[in-house]
Amino acid sequence: MSPVNPFDDAATARVVVDDSGTLREWNEGARLLLGHLAGEVVGTPAADLLDGRHDGPPTQENGRWHGTLALRHRDGHTVSVWVLAHHRTAADGAPGSWLAVAPPAPAAAPQDDPLIRAALTQSPCAVMVFDDRLLLRGVNDAMARLLGLPRDRLHGLRATDINSRPQNMELERLLRRVLATGRRQDLRSHLKAEGEERAHAWVALMAPLTDADGLVRGVCVSAHDFTEQHLARERLQLVNEASVRVGSTLDVNRTAEELADVCVPALADFVSVDLLDPRDTGGEPATVVEPPVGLRRTAHRTHLPDHSAGSAHSSTCPPAAAETGRLDFYPAGSPQAECLLSGRAIVAAEAHGDLERWMGWDPARLRQVREHGVHSVMSVPLQARGTTLGVAVFIRFRRLHPFTHDDVLLAEEVSARAAVCIDNARRYSREREATLTLQRSLLPRWLPPTAAVQAASRYLPAARSGVGGDWFDVIPLSGMRVAMVVGDVVGHGIAASATMGRLRTAVRTLADIDLTPEELLTHLDDLVVRLSEESGDDRAGEVGATCLYAVYDPVSRRCAMARAGHPAPVLVPPDGPARQVELPSGPPLGVGGLPFESAELELREGSVLALYTDGLVESRDRDPDAGLALLREALAAPGDSLDAACDRVLHSLLPAGSAGDDVALLLARTRGLPTGQVATWDIPADPSLVAPVRKQVLDQLAVWGLADASFTVELVVSELVTNAIRYGSPPIRLRLIHDATTLICEVSDSSHTAPHLRRARTWDEGGRGLLLVAQLTQRWGSRHTTEGKTIWAELGLVEEE
Repeated sequence: MSPVNPFDDAATARVVVDDSGTLREWNEGARLLLGHLAGEVVGTPAADLLDGRHDGPPTQENGRWHGTLALRHRDGHTVSVWVLAHHRTAADGAPGSWLAVAPPAPAAAPQDDPLIRAALTQSPCAVMVFDDRLLLRGVNDAMARLLGLPRDRLHGLRATDINSRPQNMELERLLRRVLATGRRQDLRSHLKAEGEERAHAWVALMAPLTDADGLVRGVCVSAHDFTEQHLARERLQLVNEASVRVGSTLDVNRTAEELADVCVPALADFVSVDLLDPRDTGGEPATVVEPPVGLRRTAHRTHLPDHSAGSAHSSTCPPAAAETGRLDFYPAGSPQAECLLSGRAIVAAEAHGDLERWMGWDPARLRQVREHGVHSVMSVPLQARGTTLGVAVFIRFRRLHPFTHDDVLLAEEVSARAAVCIDNARRYSREREATLTLQRSLLPRWLPPTAAVQAASRYLPAARSGVGGDWFDVIPLSGMRVAMVVGDVVGHGIAASATMGRLRTAVRTLADIDLTPEELLTHLDDLVVRLSEESGDDRAGEVGATCLYAVYDPVSRRCAMARAGHPAPVLVPPDGPARQVELPSGPPLGVGGLPFESAELELREGSVLALYTDGLVESRDRDPDAGLALLREALAAPGDSLDAACDRVLHSLLPAGSAGDDVALLLARTRGLPTGQVATWDIPADPSLVAPVRKQVLDQLAVWGLADASFTVELVVSELVTNAIRYGSPPIRLRLIHDATTLICEVSDSSHTAPHLRRARTWDEGGRGLLLVAQLTQRWGSRHTTEGKTIWAELGLVEEE
């Protein structure tokens, strides 16, 4: 009988035994070894092949064992065989099995093989060589130690004979590719080698071995431990990921959650972020930290299935000892207090015996630490720009190894980056709150009721870019008229809000002297230019704004408006489709030296005029024309309430409830005064005819049912008409306007001389007319027109109960 070639695949005995101990497979090598045919032993207990004697207990590691067994040959004699066996798990959930292999006797292996010599010459590290049938031709000592098997027992085995791990199966697949293509292949894996306490990162480099003719005769595999490089790459990746993911918003809570998300499970099994409570220090973190330290739980994450800090049950999931939002006080000696006082990271590990000492200040926490197997705790202070913000706590209970020095450096680096983001968010939140407070104090808290329009408004601050300088206003004017204004200051923050307040005050002041829309914008433009110069920048326009100003007269039902770089308003007639008003755009405020143009249009009673800022219709995800179309559609929807219309507009154009820029919206439904509530007379320039005029006024008051106001009205009319005849120029006109609560007396003439109050001396016969009018009326004033001027006075009417 010829000797068995140890590198013939049939020379290796392979059998498969299921978990019940029954033989399921029997190859030719097993027949050559023990003489039994497959049909004779398959289906029988594997224990029947043992003769009850063996050379010692087999060695078992990680589901694999090997040792020398005494087996019965078919002819009755005993065969001593070295066997390597490992368990294989079925992929479909079926019962598993054991693969047992017995390579040929070591003595049969050739001692001088050219492939082995070439492999050992070319590879400086752990090496094994496979032939063109993927059978091991040899390994060096380094590889034998790595595999944890005797070097002389591996000849003739396949990669999957050594172990049934997925890495071995992938290795065999790549070996076939090397044989087929002649190209190198790499396999990277993270696993624990035999005898190691922790898994390492490995790379297997596979290179073809060729003969003198260039034909591939085998494959050389060299294994390299690159754990340090792998860990360094993981640390760098975590730092980079923290740079990208932490600080995506300017929200303190969200930023703390992002820090915990990044570090679990990459660095720790549990991470909590506790911030110093600034409520007792005026909103600022304390400059000096003294125990007991008050820390408020802001976020935490744990490496457990179906648990997150945002869920209802996550705040009590192990090993969290505090719910988010809860304020706890940490005494001296606690890890949190000690790391804040020292300004450096502190690590407590069970292996060093200091974990219980550090956690002894809180028996409840210590008990929880013991229950969940916590073995390592690291506390890292959160510091940015010389300010201590809080502490991040990293805990390991699923990982078997405590925190290393490199882990501490990594946690400090990530925490430092996160602390800057938290500080940015804290500063932004503080400035945003201050800006909102300032803006709320500058914006109208309620819209004054007027006889000219019914109005409703909405203001929505920007969600991300910060509060800006958008504003709106409704300003009652003389003659039952009303001014409506919407503006937008360029920029965001407190400076923009302060500028908005100055411009709003200026608009109200200029409106009070009854300037036309284009004149008012011209004066406002000059103010913005001066503000730019005061800001310390020589470039005009550094402080910029847009504005739309409109004046509506309910008597004539005409509206005059002008705009300075602002979106044109949208008009919704009572029975027509919504449309954008054609209005000259005009330059933005702050450009200086350019004219503004106004337009006038007639508004039927019940028309709705929509004034808004560009944040309503413009966004990154939508074209401005599409935004205008949505606005017209929302305004055209049926509905009587202007408040409901405002909400509908915001819901249609801002479905998420937030905007990238500030949004101001003002809706005004026009009213008209019936002709029966207005009376007009042309007054001759003759002082002797003032008495007949007073008689006509008293008759008109009687028709209107306002006889109770006759005395005051008669006196005011007499003074205003006499003043116009004496100091004005014809033609002179008297007009009375009234609604339910107000009666207005207006006297117009063609003179542009403005009236003024003066205090008459005791012996003066006149000079008390306007002073008397001011005392008898709610308010009075004058306005200039293209034809001259108008002096007006308003009287309050008391409704009869």
